Amino acid sequence: MDYLKQYRSFVNSYYLSEGVRITIGVALPAIILGYFHNLSSGIMVSLGALCASLPDNAGPIHHRRNAMMVCAVVVFMVSLITGMASSSPFVLGITILIFCFVFAMIGVYGSRATSIGMAALLMMVLNLEGRHYGWELFFNSVYILCGSAWYMLLSLSIYSFRPYKLVQQALGECIQSTADYLHTRAYFYEKRNDYTKIYNQLFDNQIAVHQKQELVRELLFKSRDIVKESTTIGRALVILFLDIVDLFERIIASHQDYDLLHKIFDNKSILEKFKQVIVSMSDELDGIGIAVKSNETYPGNANLSAEINKLAAYFEEFRDKTRTAENVEAFISLRQILKNIEDMALRINTLGKYTSYDKAVIKKQRQKLDYDEFVAHQHIEPKLLLENLSVQSSVFRHSIRLCIATLAGFIVSQFFPFRHSYWILLTIIVIIKPGYSLTKKRNTERLIGTIAGALIGIAALYFIKEKAALFVLMIIFMIGAYSFMRTKYLVFVLLMTPYVLLLFRLLSPNNFQMVINDRIIDTLIGSAIAFLANIFLFPSWEHEQINDYMFKMIEANLSYFDNVAGPLLNQEKSATQYKLSRKKAFVSLANLTDAFNRMLSEPKNKQKNAQQLHQFVVSNHMLTSHIATLAYYMPGFDKNNSTYDFPAAVKAVELKLKTVLAMLAPGKKGEKTNESDWRIFNLKIDELAEKRKRELKAGIFESETKKELSNVKPVADQFNFIMGIATNLEKMEMGKN
Repeated sequence: MDYLKQYRSFVNSYYLSEGVRITIGVALPAIILGYFHNLSSGIMVSLGALCASLPDNAGPIHHRRNAMMVCAVVVFMVSLITGMASSSPFVLGITILIFCFVFAMIGVYGSRATSIGMAALLMMVLNLEGRHYGWELFFNSVYILCGSAWYMLLSLSIYSFRPYKLVQQALGECIQSTADYLHTRAYFYEKRNDYTKIYNQLFDNQIAVHQKQELVRELLFKSRDIVKESTTIGRALVILFLDIVDLFERIIASHQDYDLLHKIFDNKSILEKFKQVIVSMSDELDGIGIAVKSNETYPGNANLSAEINKLAAYFEEFRDKTRTAENVEAFISLRQILKNIEDMALRINTLGKYTSYDKAVIKKQRQKLDYDEFVAHQHIEPKLLLENLSVQSSVFRHSIRLCIATLAGFIVSQFFPFRHSYWILLTIIVIIKPGYSLTKKRNTERLIGTIAGALIGIAALYFIKEKAALFVLMIIFMIGAYSFMRTKYLVFVLLMTPYVLLLFRLLSPNNFQMVINDRIIDTLIGSAIAFLANIFLFPSWEHEQINDYMFKMIEANLSYFDNVAGPLLNQEKSATQYKLSRKKAFVSLANLTDAFNRMLSEPKNKQKNAQQLHQFVVSNHMLTSHIATLAYYMPGFDKNNSTYDFPAAVKAVELKLKTVLAMLAPGKKGEKTNESDWRIFNLKIDELAEKRKRELKAGIFESETKKELSNVKPVADQFNFIMGIATNLEKMEMGKN
């Protein structure tokens, strides 16, 4: 591992920037007001800032601004109402029930609304500790409102100074995720590889790439100034993103029959050489991602070009020495992989040049795209909320589950003499999620992080006695915790726990032992309640809804195939149609994979048809890859060649995929594929291949047959791969289980 590269990547990441921003926003009010002997007010201002930071996640600036404004008003009202209800445990219990349900239900409006709901519930829980009345209650709520306003101004001010920085950081992360995906694909060329392990890793990489691409789409295509390309840097960022998405498709299009390649070439060194070049390309791409994040010009790597030229020369020499009639098809596949590598290398080199933001370089003419089609729009309509007031809605069930669990935690806290029993409710609120798997993961990480973090905090206090040093260490823990808040929950809790312990030690040294006991015991109680609620209160299992993901996957792949193969039926597709279908296929694949991974973390008796589902996910990953490979060959393919009936092949594949789609939709029936047409199509391709084999046996290495086979065979192979996968999907009969 290149630790220097990892360090540069983290230092220039959005997450560290966010960690520093939140730390300043939260710590500064308490420090300043504490200096003027008004620490209690400073803490309330800091709490308001903390709540406002939750919906300030990456996205278009107007979305962030609007969310922070709404959040400020909401937490102000929640603080007032909770404070007024705190005088009566019964009224407070009713308030907790109502707030938990309402602020969990607004999750139907997306992740930013979910963050506002979480901020409101956080404020509710933190207001349970104190008892304020009259004007004191009102002024505390005003301090919270001021804290939210302060943080919003801080965040917007930073953005105004660096309007492109967030896009650069998100785009750099996207490029690095693509590099990870490319690196994983290199393992297909290893001897004695484990295909299951490789595919599982590819699934994780696919989900990461999808998440990063969606974020960049939001930032670019919902930010009108950037899309209008009013500046060179804005134009460069748009082109960089469009090119990295195209490159990702090329990476997926490198899929071949690896079993055949290993069968023919495993005793040679050529596959290992291919792997080394692919790893080098992934390293180059990772370096470009870091350069984009850090706003630096990537210097380029001349060694990569030399390495690829060396591989090409070795391939030519190796082929001429070992080519026979028996291995000619394997060499055709290997040649196509080499061409794909050369194409990807050119694209990577171009990406590196764009990091200079030079007008002379940023002159690429792009196809006109309707950018608005590529981003999802969340409309705040009451109708959506009403439609989800049903036990069929996972959000509704989550809301009921959270209400009951939080109320149970509140009742339990009334019978335990801990000074910080609100941590029980806080633990429940942050752990319980709509799905079982995420809740289970959060629960485990919360427990491990709390115990390990407490040990770190105790060790720090044992070895460090100076208050100034403890304060600096606390700030470091704060920055670290908020930097991992949205990405690695375990690390977040691991750093947040010593930060909280140091804070209480500085504020109240005499009660420090009680704080440690309360933190650990309350976390254990809250985790136990969350665990039981997750199992017994309206549980949501992935097998109940995974059929929808499967249907959308086949539907998206069918649309993607239609847009790729349409020209063979004289159906010209626009660039927007093609790229939109590609995006939907990639998104559906990531969603299906994510749902399957969540299912695997559920109890064994809830993992319905797990083996078949894994085969379904792998098959669709291969199906998408082969459609992408077909898209790679289509621009240079002679569509007017009437000798081979490619239109019939297109229709046969469409019928087969529609049959699979019908199997996943109860009540629908698919049409039978004309098998004779498919056999005739393959017979003509096989005759051409046999003719070429006879030429090779006769010592004829260059001929018109070779050129024709090189043009037709790769495309025909992709059709056969796609049809074979579709046929296997049909045999699975997933819709009948």
